[in-house]
Amino acid sequence: MTDTTLPNASTDFATSFTYQYVPPDLAVVVPTFNERANVELLYESLSTALEGVSWELIVVDDNSPDETAAAVKDLSRRYGNVRCLRRLGRRGLSSACIEGIMATAAPFVAIMDADHQHDERILPAMLASAEAGADLVIGSRFVGGGSAGNGLSSTRLKGSELATRLSGMIAGNGITDPMSGYFLVRRGLFERVAPDLASDGFKILLDLIVTAKRGGVPLKVAEVPYTFRPRHAGESKMSPLIVIQFVGLWFSKLTGGLVPTSFLLFAMVGFSGVAVHLAVLMGLVNGLGVPFVAGQIAATMTAMTWNFALNNTLTYADRRLHGARLWKGLIGFYVICSLGGIANISVAAMIYEFRHATLIAGLAGAVMSSVFNYAVTRIVTWRA
Repeated sequence: MTDTTLPNASTDFATSFTYQYVPPDLAVVVPTFNERANVELLYESLSTALEGVSWELIVVDDNSPDETAAAVKDLSRRYGNVRCLRRLGRRGLSSACIEGIMATAAPFVAIMDADHQHDERILPAMLASAEAGADLVIGSRFVGGGSAGNGLSSTRLKGSELATRLSGMIAGNGITDPMSGYFLVRRGLFERVAPDLASDGFKILLDLIVTAKRGGVPLKVAEVPYTFRPRHAGESKMSPLIVIQFVGLWFSKLTGGLVPTSFLLFAMVGFSGVAVHLAVLMGLVNGLGVPFVAGQIAATMTAMTWNFALNNTLTYADRRLHGARLWKGLIGFYVICSLGGIANISVAAMIYEFRHATLIAGLAGAVMSSVFNYAVTRIVTWRA
C-alpha cells in the first residue's frame, strides 16, 4: 500500500537544503541616478569597510539613462547581498530612501550617496553607536574631527553653511549637520515616522529629525565625524531645483506642517506664472497694440503652459509626466483649466472695461486661474 502521508514541512524542508541564509544586520540604501561608473567601486569599498558585518546593499535607481540599474543587477548576479529597486515614472531622493528602507528587514539602515563623497570607513563606528543605543547616527562634516574637505566648492560650502543654520532653527542646535545625506537609523523607528515624511525633496534627514520631534517619537542622536570627499565620477545632482525644494521643505516644517511642501512649491510656480502672464499681456496690449481680450487669451495660454511645465519639473517631480503622457497631461490641463480661464478672462475684461487698468485687470484674472489650477493638479493631472 502506498504511503500518502505528507512530509513534515517544518523538518523536511529545512533538512533538504544545505544553504544557510544569514540575515543582514545592516542595509546600506543608495539612491542613484546616472551613477553607473560608481556602483561597482562603491560595493568593493563597502565590502572592505564592513568586513565581518552581515550587510546588504540596496540600490534604488530612478530609471537612469546610463543604465545604472543594469550595472547593479550584474553585481547582484555575482554577489548575493546586492539588490536593485528600479523605479519607473517617479523621481526624488527622499522617496527613493523611503522605499529602500521599507524594502529591508535589517534592523539598521544606512543612507549614503553613490559618488564616494561619503566615507564608508566610518560605517562600523556608526553601526556600533546605534547598537549601543543611538536611534539615529549622523555622518557629520561639522562635528569635531569632521571636515567639508575638498568635496565642495567655496560657493557650495557657503550655501551649505547657510542651509545648516536655517535647518538648526527647526532641527535643534544640538545637531551639527542636519543637512547631511549620510546617516544610519533604526529601521523600526524609521517605520514609525515614515507615514508623515514628505516624499518629495532631497533632504530626508532634516525631515526625519523634525517629524520625529514633533510627533513625540523619542530620538537619541549621535554624530560620527568624517571628511567629505570629492565626487569620484559623474555629475553633481545639486541644482536650483534642489534649492527651491529645500526652501519649500524648510518653510513647511517651520510652520509645523500646516502648509504642505507641494503647495508652497506650487505657489512659487504660480507667482512666476503671474509674472509671465503680465509680461506677455503688457507686451501684446501696450507694446504691440493687440486688443485686450486677445492679449489676455494669449497671456493666459502662455502662463498655463509655463505653469504646467514648471510644476511637472518641480512640484510633481516624483510623478513627472513623460512622452505621450506629457502631451496628454498638457492637453487635459488646457481643457480642465479652460473653466478657470473663462472666469479669468471674464473678470479681467470687466475690470478693464471699468477702469482701463491693464495691470490690475490682468492680475485679478491670473490670481483666479492660479487657485483653480492648484486643485486641478492635485486631483486630475498629477494624480498619485
